[in-house]
Amino acid sequence: MDLLAIFLALVAMVLINVPIAIALALSAVLGLFLSEGFSSLVTVALDMYDGANKFSLIAIPMFVLAGAIMNATGITRRLIAFVTALVGFVRGGLAMVSIGVSLFFAEISGSAVADVAATGSILIPEMKKRGYSAPLAAAVTSSSASLAIIIPPSIPMILYAVSAGTSVEQLFVAGVVPGLIGAAGLMGVAWWLARRYNLPVEEAFRFSRLRRTLFDSLPAFSLPVIILGGIFGGLVTATEGAGLAVVVAIGVGVWYREIDWPQLKEAMLEGGIQTAVVMLLVAASVLMGGFLTRAQIPQEIAAAILELTGNKYAILLILNVFFLIIGFFLHSAAAIILVVPIVVPLIQQAGIDPIHFGLVVTLNLAIGQQTPPVASVLITACSIAKANIWETSKVNLPFIAVLLVVLLLCTYVPAIPLFLVELFYR
Repeated sequence: MDLLAIFLALVAMVLINVPIAIALALSAVLGLFLSEGFSSLVTVALDMYDGANKFSLIAIPMFVLAGAIMNATGITRRLIAFVTALVGFVRGGLAMVSIGVSLFFAEISGSAVADVAATGSILIPEMKKRGYSAPLAAAVTSSSASLAIIIPPSIPMILYAVSAGTSVEQLFVAGVVPGLIGAAGLMGVAWWLARRYNLPVEEAFRFSRLRRTLFDSLPAFSLPVIILGGIFGGLVTATEGAGLAVVVAIGVGVWYREIDWPQLKEAMLEGGIQTAVVMLLVAASVLMGGFLTRAQIPQEIAAAILELTGNKYAILLILNVFFLIIGFFLHSAAAIILVVPIVVPLIQQAGIDPIHFGLVVTLNLAIGQQTPPVASVLITACSIAKANIWETSKVNLPFIAVLLVVLLLCTYVPAIPLFLVELFYR
């Protein structure tokens, strides 16, 4: 009965637009009060502080700041120039440029919203000038930006690792192969749509231009080499790598001698707001997690599902459907923080590798960023392109299909995400 009251209170607050972090915290407080009385609320503030005071969470604002510096120092523009010289001769090459630049930007920011805001503001207007419809330009940019939470570093992966008590570094490594497969699939769809709509070739391939843009971009290419090389090589932790990302981004910006201070200030403020929202969610989830654990709810859910089936792939199918559904209604951070602690006992009892499951969760939430009504990345891209969200969603279906195929491959062929993890860590 207490659980039903808490659930109804949470749903009611969300429906009247109470921020989900506040709704989650208030629901948890209600649950603790109903189940254990007023004395259980004495340590609420301290519990929330301890929940958000985790060393690994420092990586989130650091990666956001690195992405802001990267965009304000001309790095993004130089990357676009290089990728255009590399694939611009292909029909619909500008769409592939968007995917290629997102692939690189993902290796710095770890945020799909930051990715689409940074690259979309430059590429979407160019695509529209070249004859791309506004929905197509928004769909390409939005779907490719979701690579930012698959390719390391990834803010949702950091949150999952904290929630599930697993390794951030191993999750980062596991995301490499799925991210590259996703990028290749998205480029294939972009090429098919370009032929279907007779989109233009940007320019003939010129080796001299490729060489010039490559040399101009070399300092920028040092960013992922240093950061990911340090993390994967065991020289730095993911959190230390985030700090290193900021230092290297500043160094590259100084090298280019090109800093847009107003843009940097705006991006830093936006990043600070995003970080505050995530941290409040983390703090609120500690209260809810404490209540659920004391009430044995995760264990009861695990037992109920295991009574239906003990096959881990059937369980993964159930969880995939569940995460795809909640991806329609929750942002990725909220979904991870709210749901992962509940299902961790289930995956442990079913013998599912937590790193493998982390990739499954991440891919589900990458798809959720593309599916309205709560589709933060798609909405951002539509805002930049001035495109209708429902028209864009129709055009976006082939790109979402690629992400679904990658999800199924990673779910039922665990070697795809775990191959590099096994090679380097086990």
